[in-house]
Formats: sequence, C-alpha cells, structure tokens
Amino acid sequence: MKRLLLVLLFPICVLPGCDSWLDIVPEEDMTTLSTIFETRSQAENWLRSCYVFLQEPIPSFSTNEAFVGADEYVAGDYANNYSTNYGWLHGLSISSGLQNSLDPYGDIWSKKEGSGRSDFYAGINLCNIFIERIDDVYNMEDGEKREWKAEVKALKAYMYFELVRHYGPIMLVPNAVDPNQDIRDLQIPRSHVDTCFAAIVRLCDEAAKDLRPFNQKESSRRTYFNKEAALALKARALLYQASDLFNGNPDYANFVNKNGEPLFSIEKDKEKWRRAAEAADSAIQICLINGKHLVTGQTAATELQGYMLNIENSTATFNYTNDEALLMIKPDPQNYEAWQFTLPNITTDPNHLLTGTCISPSMKMVEMFYTDNGLPIDQDPTYSSGNLYSQTEETDPYYTDVVALNEPILVLHTKREPRFYADIAADRCYWRLGRTVDNLYKVEAYRGETFGLKENRLNSTLPQNLSGYWLKKWTSSNAELYNYQSSLNALGDKPFPVIRMAELYLIAAEAWNEYLDAPDERVYDKIDAVRERAGIPDVRTSWAMARDKGKVSTKSGMRDIIRQEWNIEFAFEGFRYWNVRRWKTAQVELNEKLFGWNVVGDDFTSFYNNGKGPVIVDSDNRFVAPRDYFYPIRSEETQISGCVQNPGW
Repeated sequence: MKRLLLVLLFPICVLPGCDSWLDIVPEEDMTTLSTIFETRSQAENWLRSCYVFLQEPIPSFSTNEAFVGADEYVAGDYANNYSTNYGWLHGLSISSGLQNSLDPYGDIWSKKEGSGRSDFYAGINLCNIFIERIDDVYNMEDGEKREWKAEVKALKAYMYFELVRHYGPIMLVPNAVDPNQDIRDLQIPRSHVDTCFAAIVRLCDEAAKDLRPFNQKESSRRTYFNKEAALALKARALLYQASDLFNGNPDYANFVNKNGEPLFSIEKDKEKWRRAAEAADSAIQICLINGKHLVTGQTAATELQGYMLNIENSTATFNYTNDEALLMIKPDPQNYEAWQFTLPNITTDPNHLLTGTCISPSMKMVEMFYTDNGLPIDQDPTYSSGNLYSQTEETDPYYTDVVALNEPILVLHTKREPRFYADIAADRCYWRLGRTVDNLYKVEAYRGETFGLKENRLNSTLPQNLSGYWLKKWTSSNAELYNYQSSLNALGDKPFPVIRMAELYLIAAEAWNEYLDAPDERVYDKIDAVRERAGIPDVRTSWAMARDKGKVSTKSGMRDIIRQEWNIEFAFEGFRYWNVRRWKTAQVELNEKLFGWNVVGDDFTSFYNNGKGPVIVDSDNRFVAPRDYFYPIRSEETQISGCVQNPGW
C-alpha cells in the first residue's frame, strides 16, 4: 500500500505540468493520507521512506558524482567505460565535459523514468506531507511527534541545500502539493538564491529546537538528523551563501526567473561571513557540550601509527559509534563503495571479489599533503634541497611499519604528514589491511611487482592503476584484504559520514578569516584543532619556519592556507568537487592535466621517469565557466514546468 502511494506521488513534482499521474494506480488500490497517518507504525514507514531519498545519491562512491568528478582521482578508459555501460561513476563524465541538458548526469531535480536516481522534489513533497499529517497519529506522544517532525524538517533542509549547490536558485515548496490543484498553480517560479538559503536556515533552526543530541538518541534513530547535525547543516549552508559563487556573483547579474525577478544580488555582503562563522562556533559548542569531538587518542604501535589511526577512525562509522560524525547515512547496499574500485587485486584467494584498481589518487593530491612540519612542500626549507623525484633512504625509526626503512625510496614519499600516510598508499610504504603481522603489505609498485602492473602495456579493457598510487581512505585496517568484503561486513553497519565535526572547525576558520581584516585567534584556534588531530604543529609554529613567513598573518595568505587544509582534511570525501565551485576556482583547477608515474616502468629509474618528474596520465578534464558552475535542469522539465534554465544550458 505504501509503495503504491509513493509511486502515485512521485510524479507530482517530477512533471508539474502533467496530470497523467492519475492513471498510474487503479482506484481500488488507493488509500487516503488520513488512513496512512492513523498509527505510529504507518507514520514511521513514511518517515523512513523520506530518508531513503538520501541513500542513493549522497553516501555512495559509485552514484555521488562529487567523489570522482573533480581532480582528486585518475581514472582510465576501463573506469570510464564502466561508467558508460553500467551507469555508475558519472562524475567521470562530468569532469570530462560531457554534462548535458537532455539527460543530465547527477540529476536530483527531476527523475528520468527508469533512471533509478532520486528526485529530491518528490522527496520534499513527501516531507511536506509528513510534516502536515504527523499530528493526526493517535497513538504517539506529542513530544515524539515534535521530534519526528523535526527530523523530517532537517531532512527537507538538506534536500533544499543539495538542490541549491547543484542548481543555484531553486523552487521552494513550503507545503504539500495537492494533485487537484490547477496545473498553472504547480508551475512555481525559482526563488532568489538568498531566499533559498534563508529557507534552509529557518528549517534547521526549527528542527534543532526539537531534536535531541546524537548521544541521546536510540541507536535505531541515529541514521536520522540530530541537534548537532541540524546546526552543522545551518553553518554549511551559511558558508555557501557567503562564498564567491553565491555572494555578489557578477556572472549572474542578468539571471532572472520566469517572472523577470532577479535571482542573484551583485553586491557582496560581508556580513554573510560573520553569520556563517557564528553559526559554526555555536554548533561547535553544542557538539562539545553533548559529547561530540574530533577523534583522538587511538593507540597503536608507534606515535605516527596512532595519528594515522585517529585519521582513519575520523571517517570510520561502524554501527553508528563515531564520536566525530554528526550525520551518518547508510548507503544503498546495491551501490558500490570506494574500495571496490580502488583496492588492488594482489591476493590469491579465489573468493576475494576484488576487481583491481581502476581509480587512483592523482599526483595533484599526492603533492597537496604537507610535510611532517605541517607546511606545503614548496614552503618547507628543510624538505629536500634536491629533486623531489630522486632517490633517498629513510632511516628514522619514527616511520617503522609506515615507510620502508634503509632501502631506496622516492624523496616525495618520505617525511610527510600523518594524513598522507593514512590516506594514500605510495611505493615503498606500508599498508595495513588486517591486524596481524601478515597483513602489513609493503607497496611495491613497479611493473611486475606485487602491486604493480601485471601487463606489459596499458590496456583499456583491464582495471589498471594509472597513477602509481592507491587510496587508503575509506578502507579499514581491521579488514583483511583476501576476504575484504566479508571481514568488513563482520565489523558491522558502515554508514557514510555526511557531516563530521572537523568541517565545523574549518567553516569557522574560513568564515572568520573572510570577515576580519586580518586573522586572529578566532581563525588560528579553529584550524589548529584540525591540525593537532592530524599530528602536525599549529599553523603559526609551522609557518614561522616557512619560506614565506608572512603568509600566515595576512587575510589572503590565510585564505590559501585554509583552502589547502580543506583539500587535505577532506581529501577524497567529495568536498573538493563542491569547494572549488563555491570558491570560483574550478575553471582553473578542473581544466588542468592530471599526472602520475610511468606505471609500465619495471625499476626505479623507468617508473619515476628518469627523475624528470611525473607524466601526464589524463588530459580529458573540461570545465566551462560560468556554465558548469551549476547543473542543467533537464530540458524536458523546463518545457513542461516553465522553469527557467540555468545560464549556458
């Protein structure tokens, strides 16, 4: 019954100018909304159905285009063909400039029949129905009704937010859509982008008042919004509103809705940064009061391995127990997780289910991580006076079981910060997959070696690592490689951390830096909280030894530092895809060629290109500004609903 009603209601917002939905379900199978919201169990089924809308497009590596749609990964023809043939990894198509308005990749505005994508306007309508009807349930206490309503209000705010960062100004739907309305009444104009953000913030505030903190919720309700997550979403939305893409963007000075009303303001408003900073500060305090904090204090064999374990566990969410994650969503079990595209096929066990690596970290990301002094490579005067791409040996026992000691290794792979070793598996470094000694793998990347290319040449029909690096992030050091899936499943449910507390610290640091004339403690303290957990010195201590010592004391200098901190802390989590858009740097960053190593080389000299530096491994990236800053609305949708298309499409 519930399924039939969902099928009935989905097309209401998908095709707001069409009334053929009335013929979808036979009249005798229909039920009324009043009947659906009679009992607590029926209302809970509806609530779960609302949250299902997040399962497909948000948590999954294979369906969320933000994971692979930027410049963090290198993917060859095998992965691109996989995307085309099976409908996964559409971020690769977007990054290659193949986005289109007939059948848009990553579409969450309107659902093409049979696509399997979530239609967030249908989800918003289901949320509206729930909000309006939950009070009709007879066997629930008023307090529980308020909490459930708040969980759905926050969910609606999240759907609005995703729509805004995909499409810019959107249509706001404050109430449930009545299918008996006149068709013309369903053709809603797009609202000014500031009005859209105001709606998100208002819903977050309303929800936060009635939501319990995460640690006070029953385990069965931890997949739903809590107080900390609602306030964090508010801070995130205000950060986007203050950023260059949305705050006084001259590219959209003439962008109007179908009524001729402007959708952007062309004057920058500095106060938007203050509101974002204060919202982040407030959310941090609520988190700390209620037991949420950055993951620290993990014990391991060495100090460095302890920091690496802190970093790994900042995104490990088994059984919803992570102290840092504020909102966790369990992915659709039919979608692929990162490890299925990134883990190497080096085991002889016939039941391993490992395809082999076809997506790998780009050289841009390898070089993005700091040195052990917490500085960019080019700013650290102590970091190799010679060629980064030359040979050296690591002798410091601090790197035991992390870097291979007393044997030839690339300079670039030595004396890096803990996040580098936690997130990336590099040649002649170690990768722990399983807690026993036998499960500590030394990465040997030359052709013919354990991790290296098995073929004599590149082959587009095979999964091959094109950059010479492997992704550690999203893998678990507690799961054995030879039976990775089953040992991972044995650890429990593994929801995706949609929001984690480190984000709030970086929101506060960035927003205060942009608001103030020069950075002060409000900026430094917030970024230092993230750096301390990462196992590197505080930002002023690090930059006191930098080549450009004054950078840390200026607004523009700290802007660069904070942005690099975002890129490192949230590497491979889908953040960079959106950050380079809101910073309006995508037209530079996402048009650059991607580099790696000569993976057909069978020794140090040939693999590392005779010391001449990385080689181009992907030159297909395309980003057209300002067109590609926002997604196109499906052209069929604009024709039916009269909604104005985004500029350039």
